[in-house]
Amino acid sequence: MENAFKAYPFRAVLSLRPLVDYLRRASREDARLGFYKDLETELSGAPELLEPIEEPEVLKRHEDLVHRLMSFAFPPAFWDTEAFGAVVPFSPRPFFTSPAFKTLFLDGDGGLKGRTNLADDDFTRGRAIRAFLFILEQVYGITQKFDYPVVRIVPDPETGLDRHYQMHMDFRFVEVLPLVPPRPLSDEDRAFVLENLGRPERLREILPPEKFELRGFTAVQAVDVTEREVITALERDLIDQESIMSQGGFLKVQQRLRTLFRRPDLTASLAAIRNDEVLLLNSGCEMTRSCIFADSRHVSKKEFEGTVYEEAVKGDEVVRVPDILEKNTCGKLEEEILEMGVRCLLVAPLCHKGACIGTLDLGSPRPGDLGPMDALVLDQLRPMFSVAIQRALDDLNNQVQRIIKEKCTAIHPTVEWRFRKAALRHMEALNAGRGSEMEPIVFKDVYPLYASSDIRGSADERNRAIREDLVEHLGLVAGIVEAAYEAKPLLVFQELRSRVETHVSRIRAGLASGDEPVILRFVKEEIEPLFPHLRTLGLKVNRAVDRYEDAVDASVGTVYRLRKAFEESVGVLNGRLTSYLDREEAQAQAHFPHFFERHRTDGVDYLIYVGSSLLETGQFERLYLDNLRLWQIKVACGMAWHTERLRSSLKVPLDTTHLILVQNAPLSIGFRFDEKRFDVDGAYDIRNEIIKSRIDKAVIKGGRERLTQPGHLAVVFSSQEEGEEMQRHLAFFQEEGYLKRDLVTLDLEELPGVQGLKAYRVGIDLESGALGQIARFPEAATASA
Repeated sequence: MENAFKAYPFRAVLSLRPLVDYLRRASREDARLGFYKDLETELSGAPELLEPIEEPEVLKRHEDLVHRLMSFAFPPAFWDTEAFGAVVPFSPRPFFTSPAFKTLFLDGDGGLKGRTNLADDDFTRGRAIRAFLFILEQVYGITQKFDYPVVRIVPDPETGLDRHYQMHMDFRFVEVLPLVPPRPLSDEDRAFVLENLGRPERLREILPPEKFELRGFTAVQAVDVTEREVITALERDLIDQESIMSQGGFLKVQQRLRTLFRRPDLTASLAAIRNDEVLLLNSGCEMTRSCIFADSRHVSKKEFEGTVYEEAVKGDEVVRVPDILEKNTCGKLEEEILEMGVRCLLVAPLCHKGACIGTLDLGSPRPGDLGPMDALVLDQLRPMFSVAIQRALDDLNNQVQRIIKEKCTAIHPTVEWRFRKAALRHMEALNAGRGSEMEPIVFKDVYPLYASSDIRGSADERNRAIREDLVEHLGLVAGIVEAAYEAKPLLVFQELRSRVETHVSRIRAGLASGDEPVILRFVKEEIEPLFPHLRTLGLKVNRAVDRYEDAVDASVGTVYRLRKAFEESVGVLNGRLTSYLDREEAQAQAHFPHFFERHRTDGVDYLIYVGSSLLETGQFERLYLDNLRLWQIKVACGMAWHTERLRSSLKVPLDTTHLILVQNAPLSIGFRFDEKRFDVDGAYDIRNEIIKSRIDKAVIKGGRERLTQPGHLAVVFSSQEEGEEMQRHLAFFQEEGYLKRDLVTLDLEELPGVQGLKAYRVGIDLESGALGQIARFPEAATASA
């Protein structure tokens, strides 16, 4: 027989002898199996069936006898109804199957069709682990449980939809044959095996697969678990809001429902109830924004009066309509459903905390197609869809609410005029005795420009500094305790020394968020109060306490040497970068007014909005946007230049990375009175905010390399138009000598909620004289001259 393990390390051979031996033992123990003697007679005429079977012709020559033998493994009463088969040990290729198994799982070549719930590598790895465990049990008596559920997904012969079958394996007719005397396992070998049971590549060091042969066959029974698997998948899908926030996600949910109900033309629809409106969402909606129901039909609740939907909501149970045409009344809503091709309908109310928040309905084009049992299954799905709808409604409410307050702070001078007008109208209304709130302040069709210059690895460097300072602090404590023990060998000093060593070992292994306060509390409450007494123990102890007090920073209560050096370095670098950015921004503001917002953390990032609606005059030309794009590149190069010049003078050398995010599509921004800040106005425009919040973690597609690198500028974009524009701008600065000629185009890995991003990365010529001329401060340039 063709070896099914060409890419598999174990030799597996088909053999019927384990089954025959099993029947012989059973006949001796149970007199009722006397008919086995007739079978033994037949086997004596077919001795090749008791040997390893390498060629399929052997089975064909004795087809009837093989069939009789397999009837002991698979009861004939179930052959026409159950899906089962026999395969070469640990192989996916069967040699004997029931009709149902053949119909469901075998392709034209006799191999298994469909796919498994596991990746190919995981599937092969699991087979290898199971084979090793089989060898360990039969040869060495080492028994370990291994749950390795395999689900095979195949198309339903009737509907073409996926069906999920769990493959139950029976290995009682498999034997392990050592091809050479098996190697005895020492205690060390056994410990190694037990430690590496999940790593077959290590197990083969002790148990080479080529020294064993697996003989017999594996009995396989396929059990339909479609309902379980699909419901589990639906629960997983609905955790992600994209499942109902995007058309693709909703269509995926609908396809799972089709699989669950075994109807390829099933249609699903969702409706959410918000105040006096019903928001309709179905597979035909064209969703373009990330907010659920943003593109849905908004319908008054009155339109549902007297319909099956009102019946489902009031009754809080699934309502079934066998045929819409046979309803006594057929209103506008029913007519729309009929126009969609739906004749049979199930409607399930979705509730949260006792209130109905929406409905889920399933439709079929065939009258009477969805029956009472389908209604029971739909009822099981109500809780998971209710949770998904409630989360979506919460998201919608968060986006539409604008709690307007009377006072606004930190208004940028460019947009002050708009707030002034709104405040005057508000005051006029109050003076006239009318209740009034500040009107919404929205600027439409503005262009966002975002860039950041981050200190690379600042979090890791800060943690390292904290850890080393704490180790030094504890070392000083240890010195005091050691000196005290030498002067007066008390057990309590030994215990204190042991606790200090434990603290040191723990933080050297890795600093956790709560370690520092625990250590400082230990020192402040249990060590430092002893100092007055410890000073009486002699000169050596006195000197140890003096060293401790000299090293500890009184303002923070701990050693603050490395951390102080790091924070001072960050402060100096941040100061230089923000000063340079503020200088350049003042010049850009003088050229053309725009909204500007800067944030300073471990590095600097800024956000610009520019457009006609921001200006009282309304005058704006596209060339000013192009100029700001060029300005962004120049400023990024300048920040890299300042970092390089300052680096050697810092107590802790630091590097910065530089990124520009491009979006040519205009958006709208509105002022959030509750948070005293501007925010994008509209669900679609939120995409830019999502990218901004996550782009610093972007990596190059196909690997783990971060996009941003010291000494380079990264420019992120999503459209061809944006890419061509920025390539032109970057080429200009290459000609000017600010950038190197090593520009590369990169695809980025998908970020949560963001796909299709691309980037340019180009080196910054930090030794360029031209760059130094435009980046240095005027006083530095004068001194240099």
